[in-house]
Amino acid sequence: MKIRGAVLERISAPSPFADSTPITICDLDLASPARGELLVRIEAAGLCHSDLSVVDGNRVRPVPMLLGHEAAGIVEATGPGDTDITPGQRVVMTFLPRCGTCAGCASDGRTPCVPGSAANNAGELLNGGRRLHRAGDPIHHHLGVSAFATHAVVDRRSVVPVPDDVPPEVAAVLGCAVLTGGGALLNSASPSPGDRVAVVGLGGVGMAAVLVAVSLGAEVIAVDTVPEKLALAADLGASAGYAPAEAAAQQIRAEIVIEAAGNVRAFETAVGLTAPGGVTVTVGLPAPDAMASISPLALVAQGRSIVGSYLGSAVPERDIPKYVAMWRAGRLPVERLVSSRIRLEDINRGMDELAAGHALRQVVLFD
Repeated sequence: MKIRGAVLERISAPSPFADSTPITICDLDLASPARGELLVRIEAAGLCHSDLSVVDGNRVRPVPMLLGHEAAGIVEATGPGDTDITPGQRVVMTFLPRCGTCAGCASDGRTPCVPGSAANNAGELLNGGRRLHRAGDPIHHHLGVSAFATHAVVDRRSVVPVPDDVPPEVAAVLGCAVLTGGGALLNSASPSPGDRVAVVGLGGVGMAAVLVAVSLGAEVIAVDTVPEKLALAADLGASAGYAPAEAAAQQIRAEIVIEAAGNVRAFETAVGLTAPGGVTVTVGLPAPDAMASISPLALVAQGRSIVGSYLGSAVPERDIPKYVAMWRAGRLPVERLVSSRIRLEDINRGMDELAAGHALRQVVLFD
């Protein structure tokens, strides 16, 4: 079938991207779903730093590639064979499919699926190959989803069904921002009653961590360089907000510190804010060659630990229903993470907004 989507033609283009236009909006051919795959009509797709990191070259992926990995849509068709998904169901896309049998899948979310990661790195679906073409040439998939398009073919293991009453924007943000930020707290930190939680970096993922921490009744400290984001965190229930230098100067300490900015200075700040006996959970994705400076002695002498958390150490089919229940109960106002709604044609400018630190979650809406 013919679809329309946003294809990254080249990486490391100069900014602003609105001028260099590394992403083009074009018509594409989408193959029918194979066995174990689904055809999904995309309703909403969020812009995330994982998309930007491919555009700016921090994460090298094969191009041309149809971007987008945080999305929700309606299943329109299924591939041959039996499936538990039926046309008409709303599904949340998740960017790390799980085969269910490898060592990573046996880790209960702690480590990524091995075949899923290999497929993502190759720009393919979990069962191998590509379903996208342009003028006969293959187009790579982004993280098994490629949601910046009117339709996508995805592996069944890349989606989680959600009830019809979950709006598309909310469902989309659950698939990455909330899974990652919320999971960093619930899965990787395992908070105890009375723990103070600090969040360093208030993008979509960091602000989702704030929401989940507030929902647990924790005292939440927000840390960011952007005053408007600190103000929003306070409005969402954070007890206090600081610029990084101010937090360090006042010797703020928390039992759980989540780093969600994806840069070395933020990581070092997060480690410095961690109380004796506490844990630093890092979910940001800095450049592969970035190196931080920390004191091993401080970790040993103060009994502190550092934990890496990819996709919030989530098992999506287990965790997404939990967040849906919290949203339904009014404890998790995920819609507050949506900072703007844009058109597919505005995608380059949206990447500029993301790079400048102005946006939480810009969401592309499809009619």
